[in-house]
Amino acid sequence: MPGIDTLPIEETFEDSPQTRSLLGVFEEDAAAISNYSQKLFQAMNRIYDAQNELSAATHLTSKLLKEYEKQRFPLCSDDEVMSSTLQHFAKVIDELSSCHAVLSTQLADAMMFPITQFKERDLREILTLKEVFQIASDDHDMAINRYSRLSKRRDNEKVKGEVMEDVYTSRKKQHQTMMHYFTALNTLQYKKKIAILEPLLGYMQAQISFFKLGSENLTQQWEDFLTNIGTSVQNVRREMDGEVDIMQQTIQDLEQASDLLYMPDPDPSQVPVNRNLTRKAGYLYRRNKTSLVSSSWERQYFFTQGGNLMGQARGHVAGGLVMDIDNCSVMAVDCEDRRFCFQITSFDGKKVVILQADSRKDCEEWIATINNISKRIYLSENPEEIAARVNQSALEAVTPSPSFQQRHESMRPTTQGRSRAARTSSVSSVGSETASPALSVLSLDALVAPDTPIQFDIISPVSEEYAGQAKAAGQGRTNPFGESGDTPPEESEDSILHQLFIVRFLGSMEVKNADSSDVIYETMRQILASRAIHNIFRMTESHLLVTCDCLKLIDPQTQVTRLRFPLSSVVVCSSHQENKRLFGFVLQTAEGRVDGRPVTVCYIFESNNDGEKICDSVGLAKQIAFHSEMDRKATEKKEEQDKAKEKQQEELSKQKQIEK
Repeated sequence: MPGIDTLPIEETFEDSPQTRSLLGVFEEDAAAISNYSQKLFQAMNRIYDAQNELSAATHLTSKLLKEYEKQRFPLCSDDEVMSSTLQHFAKVIDELSSCHAVLSTQLADAMMFPITQFKERDLREILTLKEVFQIASDDHDMAINRYSRLSKRRDNEKVKGEVMEDVYTSRKKQHQTMMHYFTALNTLQYKKKIAILEPLLGYMQAQISFFKLGSENLTQQWEDFLTNIGTSVQNVRREMDGEVDIMQQTIQDLEQASDLLYMPDPDPSQVPVNRNLTRKAGYLYRRNKTSLVSSSWERQYFFTQGGNLMGQARGHVAGGLVMDIDNCSVMAVDCEDRRFCFQITSFDGKKVVILQADSRKDCEEWIATINNISKRIYLSENPEEIAARVNQSALEAVTPSPSFQQRHESMRPTTQGRSRAARTSSVSSVGSETASPALSVLSLDALVAPDTPIQFDIISPVSEEYAGQAKAAGQGRTNPFGESGDTPPEESEDSILHQLFIVRFLGSMEVKNADSSDVIYETMRQILASRAIHNIFRMTESHLLVTCDCLKLIDPQTQVTRLRFPLSSVVVCSSHQENKRLFGFVLQTAEGRVDGRPVTVCYIFESNNDGEKICDSVGLAKQIAFHSEMDRKATEKKEEQDKAKEKQQEELSKQKQIEK
């Protein structure tokens, strides 16, 4: 017989729309089986009733034939031949009546009992499990909705515990009910064949035993045929028993493996986060704005397909495109009414989607997966290996290099209790093999100041400088975005160069050395390592404006200048050697410390474009500014020479007048 279609019990916990759609197909098949079985039962019941009626009628005929001789007919009442003939017929018919009675018993046992048992037990079990599964699914949806509306405040831990226990109980009940329901539907695919073939087999065997006086050849043919059918039924039964054992074992294994996953927010130590994924699917809440100040959350099934994020509502046959996540940016965000939220911004920044996961683990896995897809790792032959290698590089970025660490420890006193986790010294994540020879000689302290804090938010040190100058001058103002009321004279709108780039601020920290781009690579490594250690995914997106006078970070929504860096203060600008989207520059201010020494700060950004283009633009701006400054100095020198000549001419004219 052909193979049996089965429902995948392993996908019951995920409960995806595809699984629900496949379940709908099996439910339609079960309904069709129930309808057909009801009609077949009615037909066989008519055969059974007809056979019982035939047996009773045959017995009545035999009885009437036996009573013939007791009848008193007015004519031919003494016909002994007729009486003996009818007695012989009565005996034969009586024996035939006994055969019909045996046939009725055989039909009841071999034909009616299997189909009645299938109809009353198996099909009714399917209906009962369907109702129980629907109730469990509804209870799970209600528990999930209640859990998702929990407040972020910690003032009611009792309610939170009750809600989490309710989610655990309802999710476990739904999973177990769904697995048993799937098992019953899978078993039904076998039982429907048995329920049809067994009654027919019993009917034909009963008829053959009844018609033993029939043709031997025909009987032999039917016996051979029914023997084959009986063998097939036994094979199907054995296959069903084996499949039932496998499904029961699968249920036990899945119940043991899924016990930790029933909790909505599992312990990360027991269920670790997988950051090497390039594909992910699951239910998320999506925020939809209903007005300017209000929004609603809708629960949908989301999955990644190549470089696209797809969404599918329950009951829909296929999913729809949510957004293109190639070269997108993703970060965790804080929502006022929800936890575990993250934001995806498209490449051009025109589309933003805010989603909520069920747990912190799920949120971090979604962010890591979308980050891997954004880097187009999925286009490679072995995407998971490449993602693992990238994450391994990030792990090595927080693991000290032995040789570098030994050199580091040899230069420090042994009594120092400085924490190594605060500032690791591995340079593997920024390409230590291709670093310059000077970096191999320098220690970590020669590049970055010891115990230097890392700033992950945009705070402008130069804004404080401008604020102090404005305050000293008694004019202008300083706003929270780092702008001053006075516009410096070099910030002219007629600058030759105006280039705008979309960037995301990763962090900044004070450095000690600004002679080469190695300090930028080391700062990138430390900032990325700190973000990986502390699970910081949030990044502030801005527009970087490059002009011949300065660099500006502008808020893309309000168009307010967040930071302003004078171009003359930018010492070094360079992009990452491997990840070209990362770039940074070193800013050196003339004043900032009490002792009068300059402050050197390195700023690290991530761009949507190639970081080398931004660095080239900054270099071009500095060249233009340099040539402009040279032209200005040449013009001033020429003007001074002209003034000197005029002054000399005036002196000569005065001397001539005096002499005259």
